[in-house]
Amino acid sequence: MLKDMKVLQLCNKPPYPPVDGGTMAMNSITRGLLSKGCEVKVLTVETDKHPVRAGQVDDHYRSRTGLENVYVDLAVKPLPALMAMLCGESYHVKRYINDAFAAKLREILSVEEFDVVHVESIFLTPYVPLIRKHSKAVVMLRAHNVEHLIWRRVAQSCSNPLKRWYLKHLSLTLRVYELEHVNDYDGIVCITRNDADYFRQNGCRKPMTVIPFGVEPEEIPQVQAEENSLFHIGAMDWLPNQESIRWLLEDVWPVVHREVPQAKLYLAGRKMPERWMKAQIEGVTVVGEVPDAMYFIGSKKINVVPLLSGSGIRVKIIEAMSVGKTVVTTTVGAQGIDYTDGENILIANTPDEFAAQIKRCLDDDEFCSRVGHAAEKLIAERYNEGRLADQLMDFYNERINR
Repeated sequence: MLKDMKVLQLCNKPPYPPVDGGTMAMNSITRGLLSKGCEVKVLTVETDKHPVRAGQVDDHYRSRTGLENVYVDLAVKPLPALMAMLCGESYHVKRYINDAFAAKLREILSVEEFDVVHVESIFLTPYVPLIRKHSKAVVMLRAHNVEHLIWRRVAQSCSNPLKRWYLKHLSLTLRVYELEHVNDYDGIVCITRNDADYFRQNGCRKPMTVIPFGVEPEEIPQVQAEENSLFHIGAMDWLPNQESIRWLLEDVWPVVHREVPQAKLYLAGRKMPERWMKAQIEGVTVVGEVPDAMYFIGSKKINVVPLLSGSGIRVKIIEAMSVGKTVVTTTVGAQGIDYTDGENILIANTPDEFAAQIKRCLDDDEFCSRVGHAAEKLIAERYNEGRLADQLMDFYNERINR
């Protein structure tokens, strides 16, 4: 195994502080590699949606990663969007092409040599030719999702015909780009086996490995979990999360509230839509962004994740399971987790099924606790950050040695 491995990690949004599932997954890679003695340099895109604010990045993280960030304007602009549509190009990807980011990347590669350039997400693929030109490093893609599948599922569930048509177009152009350029890399690190299988079945010829999201379980603050409490926490500027909460409130919660009137639902997450912050729904408390996610999780009993669309793995589910919370979710939500339904997680795919699983947990505290303890054991055994970092480095070394 190569010692003192040097890795350049390119991120499509700031990985620190970890504020959502994507940033947590990127930060987990950084922490895992650092814990194994790798030298890691982080270059990230900064956007209006994901800024790097003064004081947010502590000195310890910055000194260990040499974090540098370049602002890229990802705001949707009608004329460029129209031109991309007419040319059949992926506007999702095209927005990430930026001269200043390319210049900074070129500068870093000109003064430092790396063994691996680790690219987070397909959206930074336009920079692969530049990397090849200025570096002999192996170039690896970390595929957090099969990106176009997320947009296809969102388009299918959209009720507005014009918006549905546009979302479908975006998913189609992204599909073409994603499947054409997935072979630009020396290797691909998928986050779920489903994603790896999809790439293989659709023309990917590059070596692949599956390394899910890893955690180092955090201690939950000493707080008593509220009886009959349910919670959902997630970034609400992600369309699949909005879709899932709408389904939960409109189709599931009325059934739960009717049958278990003492139940309480808490909704937390950054960028919570104003319509829900102002909503007056009996039994529902919309918290919005919370200052301490682990305290919030510890103060509630049952994690509900009614995800209807998406790809990859749900980091917040892994996190909740790692601290012994019982999770009720859909087949889509549990994708990528080596679960056993009814033992360490509860699966429900219709409103009636979802309500029934919630009611079972509320009615049978012993059963609920047993599922939560089994979940905690599963995550400790199979999703340990250090073990997954070893697997990642083994894959890196295989590609370097070739």
